Amino acid sequence: MSRGPAETLDEITRFLTEALRREVGPDDDYFALGLVDSLFALELVTYVEDRFELTVEAEDLDLDSFRTARRLTAFVHAKKAGAETTPAHAGDS
Repeated sequence: MSRGPAETLDEITRFLTEALRREVGPDDDYFALGLVDSLFALELVTYVEDRFELTVEAEDLDLDSFRTARRLTAFVHAKKAGAETTPAHAGDS
């Protein structure tokens, strides 16, 4: 993934708008607005993993990271940055 945060934010916002069939802004808390349920939360995690080629671990499942498109963008970029700095064979001799 060599896209910047603005491109990722646009892509996530577009996905949410299409999936929820309602215009969603970057800072709209779709959970607080009652637009999503736990099933959609799982769909959102799957979308992030597939689209941005990363793995969302159990410890990553903090609702605050998934509440808005802007927070989700920050999560994706932080996760990608962490993956790039972790050696592929940590602990190997």
